[in-house]
Amino acid sequence: MDGAPKGVWVPAAFFFGGGLLELALAAYETPWPWPFWPLWEALGRAMMHLLLALGLWQRIAICRSIAMVYCLAVVPTYAAALILAYAGAPFRFPPSVVLQSLYQVPSCILLFPYLRSEQASVLFTRPLLGP
Repeated sequence: MDGAPKGVWVPAAFFFGGGLLELALAAYETPWPWPFWPLWEALGRAMMHLLLALGLWQRIAICRSIAMVYCLAVVPTYAAALILAYAGAPFRFPPSVVLQSLYQVPSCILLFPYLRSEQASVLFTRPLLGP
């Protein structure tokens, strides 16, 4: 991993994996032959994850802030989806929602305290624009 500290590559790998998972699940759930728009939408959702992973890898400070906000939003949203799915809610959740929940909730619960730590603030110092 070219000498990057664990505090940089772990969050970047999480968001990179989330982007790949978004694409893979969309391809799995979309019937063959794949129509353009559902995969185009999945690519757009995946790009957010992939760009955030790239920004974290480059140690851009605003990407750390975006990752923290993302984790804060994901935990209650996907936790509620998991609770409803396993409680037998009278509506159907696509497998992608359940799988994304199982991937993102525990990961964000573990990542958020680190991302807001002083150690992370030392690692992610680069401005968005500039040297």
